[in-house]
Amino acid sequence: MTMLKYGMMALAAGAFAAVGLAVASSAMEPLKNTVTLKAASSFDSIKDKTARSVALFQEAGKVINSPRCMNCHPAGERPTQSDKMTPHQPLVVRGVDGHGPVGGLTCATCHHETNFDPANVPGNPKWGVAPLEMAWQGKSLGQICEQIKDIKRNGGKSLDAIVKHMDEDELVGWAWAPGGNRIPAPGTQKAFGDIIKAWADAGATCPNS
Repeated sequence: MTMLKYGMMALAAGAFAAVGLAVASSAMEPLKNTVTLKAASSFDSIKDKTARSVALFQEAGKVINSPRCMNCHPAGERPTQSDKMTPHQPLVVRGVDGHGPVGGLTCATCHHETNFDPANVPGNPKWGVAPLEMAWQGKSLGQICEQIKDIKRNGGKSLDAIVKHMDEDELVGWAWAPGGNRIPAPGTQKAFGDIIKAWADAGATCPNS
């Protein structure tokens, strides 16, 4: 390992230690989100299929537009962090595969398999940054919707695969158990997955804005 990487790791450790001083080392009570997520079935009363599909995706937008999702879908190379979506500290970049530059400060240097709440460091085995093709920050909900459906920009996923991803993927699920002083995404992953499935079943229509 090069001296440069040792130095970068030391910098990262120091930064996270500083953050940890502001967080109680004892177990923290999980924060709650005051934003509610409606059940997919509550949209059944909208008889027009297109209108129902749009309404469902707008409801899903409560999750998609939350910091828990947006932080990992940056428009640039640097992800953001915290509920305020501030630039990631220490400085990190996406890299070729979304896990940081080869030979540099990778995501796995600090983000391990689980959250480390005493230092307020989130963790998951898949931790990384979304591909640039799936950048969401600065986009309207309608634009994000079109990206999600576009097989050329969503990693080659079919609509069924998108539904499965939203409903079952463990990294997506982290948004509801973020630990530390982070507010979880609204609702639950199951409720979110049900909404995405109902949106797809109704025609997967995107909002105009």
